[in-house]
Amino acid sequence: MKRVKKLYPFLVLPNRPKPLQIFMAVMFLYLLFTTFEIETSLGFRTRFVSVSSLLGNEDQHQRTHSSKASNFPSQGVFQGSLHRKALQGLQKVSTLSFIEALNDTTVEENMFSELHKAARHAWVEGKRLWEQVESVKETMNVARFKAENLSDSCQHSISLSGSELRKQNKGVMVMVLPCGLTLGSHVTVVGTPRWAHWEDDPKISVVKEEEGKVMVSQFMMELQGLKSVDKEEPPRILHFNPRLKGDYSGRPVIEQNTCYRMQWGSALRCEGWKSRADEDTVDGQVKCEKWIRDDDSHAEEAKATWWLTRLIGRTKKVTIDWPYPFVEARLFVLTVSAGMEGYHVSVDGRHVTSFPYRTGFSLEDSTGLSIKGDVDVHSIYAASLPTSHPSFAPQMHLELLPQWKAPPLVHVNVELFIGILSAGNHFAERMAVRKSWMQHKLIKSSNVVSRFFVALHGRKDLNMEIKKEADYFGDIIIVPYMDHYDLVVLKTIAITEYGIRSVAAKYIMKCDDDTFVRIESIISEARKVGSGRSLYIGNMNYHHRPLRSGKWAVTYEEWSEEEYPTYANGPGYTISADIAQFIVSNFEEHRLKLFKMEDVSMGMWVEQFNSSRPVEYVHSFKFCQFGCIEDYYTAHYQSPRQMTCMWDKLQQKGKPLCCNMR
Repeated sequence: MKRVKKLYPFLVLPNRPKPLQIFMAVMFLYLLFTTFEIETSLGFRTRFVSVSSLLGNEDQHQRTHSSKASNFPSQGVFQGSLHRKALQGLQKVSTLSFIEALNDTTVEENMFSELHKAARHAWVEGKRLWEQVESVKETMNVARFKAENLSDSCQHSISLSGSELRKQNKGVMVMVLPCGLTLGSHVTVVGTPRWAHWEDDPKISVVKEEEGKVMVSQFMMELQGLKSVDKEEPPRILHFNPRLKGDYSGRPVIEQNTCYRMQWGSALRCEGWKSRADEDTVDGQVKCEKWIRDDDSHAEEAKATWWLTRLIGRTKKVTIDWPYPFVEARLFVLTVSAGMEGYHVSVDGRHVTSFPYRTGFSLEDSTGLSIKGDVDVHSIYAASLPTSHPSFAPQMHLELLPQWKAPPLVHVNVELFIGILSAGNHFAERMAVRKSWMQHKLIKSSNVVSRFFVALHGRKDLNMEIKKEADYFGDIIIVPYMDHYDLVVLKTIAITEYGIRSVAAKYIMKCDDDTFVRIESIISEARKVGSGRSLYIGNMNYHHRPLRSGKWAVTYEEWSEEEYPTYANGPGYTISADIAQFIVSNFEEHRLKLFKMEDVSMGMWVEQFNSSRPVEYVHSFKFCQFGCIEDYYTAHYQSPRQMTCMWDKLQQKGKPLCCNMR
């Protein structure tokens, strides 16, 4: 018998193996196991980089990618095997090495240092949050996921006294409504407006040239939604603003509005005139009731009707004119109730105004009542509240059906990768995207790949649900840092890294979870540029200047130049893979500048790349920044209902039509 050549002696075992040989065999199997990418029981790959390693020693991981980061995609980015592609679809956590780039002591103190500090703090906090999630050792159970509700049962009524409210800081009084509102819920506020004071802030009112100051007395009562991202303003589901003094009209008014994704809607102003007879009502109530105005002499009304009254002999109708419902230093009782079509506000038992519900909000989203301004609140009482919160339980939004799962990645070369920015509690938004444009045939065939990029939330239960959602649908990449509005730029970098290393896409697109995307139009625009050329496509902004005052002010320390570089609006833009590779390489080599506005950051990076290699800038208004336009490429600020409506129209009529329903 031919003897086996003993290149690996430990593979040829005698009848009675020695302990040393057994140990060597076990070590060989271990090395073999760790060499290849093998899916674990939790659905992660063995080359998964945990948050601990991201925040600790990453020298080995950094060296792994250093050679890849030095070349453009044309020199090796599109490498990979079919087997590797199938496993990449199981990745749940971004593998980009953040902490090495953010913790470099050699980076000089510049205008970006504060942002680096904030990012580092967010990663430290993210480590703690992710460890909490990983500490829960439980397997995915679909039936339980559908039925369980992690939010605690809520009280049917809540009350707060004035002393309890005064303990809160910064002059903002907040009553938490854990499960939001439901049909028939009502909130009653007892308070007293303060005396007017001198105010010279031009943001409060329009000041006449001869006047240096104006007298102001106003307060704001807002029904707000869950604050999903640190430093991001919570959505205002109802903004109720009585202006006793200080309005630009010079008269007392009540202004109401909503704010969706930090964008204010059209204001409803009640100025003392009753709503027109032909104007839509809200549950049969007018939007604005009449009150006595100092310029109302009834002369016009008398001239218009006296002859008709005299002709038919009709007796004069007795009417009662009510004054403006709020008076300085006088107690009021205000009640907001939730009806079928909108919110109804009454003061001292009299209906004052009604505000119709608007797209993008539901009653259970009203998870807090905020009051601030020139008012002393004595008590707040909320009743007829729901005892459970369907929106916080993602099973109310997530349909756990196989048809909504991300398809397996079967193509070696993906033409377009779409990274979708999303917040932790946006279950409804993600589900609407899955049921609309993510059902496109190019995504189903893996020619186009899309993934949601979600950072961690401050609530442990939401992070648990995000992980479960990611495990089931397979389309979420968790970027393990504490979500922060100024750090969206980190998600953008994670998108570029995933696009070139995990799916090896030719083009990388970034959009938001309230953006409707016409995939075939995006690819068509990219193909027009030509193969092998660097491109940057979107709704371009030229010669835009930083705002130096106001809410969105940018300091000279943050941005010293007078103009921003040319940049595409953030809701939807596309770059070529070589630009993405340039961004990731510079980030990992500590040479990438960061700015809190992620779309401006992208413009800055593309400009830097363009200095060494020409970039084709493609501008189109069809990448719609605000809402939807005819023949759009992307449409922004679309509610979940609008997303599915637009997809239905696109499938049934074959045309990109908008859905402007309420």
